[in-house]
Amino acid sequence: MLYLVATPIGNLGDITLRALETLRAVDVVASEDTRKTGLLLKHFEISKPQISFHEHNEDKAGGKIMALLAEGKSVAVVSDAGTPGISDPGYTLVRRAIEADLPVTMIPGASAVVMALVLSGLPAHSFTFRGFPPRKSGKRQRFLAVDAESPHTLIFYESPYRLEGLLSDALAVYGNRPAALANELTKLFEGVQRGMLSELLTAVRAQEPRGEYVVVIAGVGV
Repeated sequence: MLYLVATPIGNLGDITLRALETLRAVDVVASEDTRKTGLLLKHFEISKPQISFHEHNEDKAGGKIMALLAEGKSVAVVSDAGTPGISDPGYTLVRRAIEADLPVTMIPGASAVVMALVLSGLPAHSFTFRGFPPRKSGKRQRFLAVDAESPHTLIFYESPYRLEGLLSDALAVYGNRPAALANELTKLFEGVQRGMLSELLTAVRAQEPRGEYVVVIAGVGV
């Protein structure tokens, strides 16, 4: 069986009982970062062999995992934080397992996307998650323009180093819409800033961003 196991996005107390049961039961843990996962396993007194599975070796490591599954072994795939396959490796492996008619399931857990959406105060009944935007402004603006007329709340991931660029391009493409910035979710210095895009851009320029961000932007007409 292939298990996609969601892990805490910050606070270790958010791990689920099913996640712990699964990690204790599987034969192998496939980790985006074996060092980070090793710390997680050690914290919960779990000892399991790990193999590295990340975006740079996804095809080769995926082959190894498929071979283990074909032998009847159970494998848990975990990313650094959150759910494998959501802006992290996992999608291609799930496709390969499905095509090989091998059983796949998921152990759900904490989600930065859902948490940021709810805390934003923006409409949560319909949303579009767009992951990480392109790094360069021109490509980023074209990426954003795809949803310029969308009525759905838009959600993006962004690093602190490119946050100002994303907000600047979002303001240029979408106009001055309500938005929210969520960072360090579930951690000690968790923060959520709400306001118009222009206000958030001013705030980011005034104080250096820290930590990974989830950017939530209202859909058209909100």
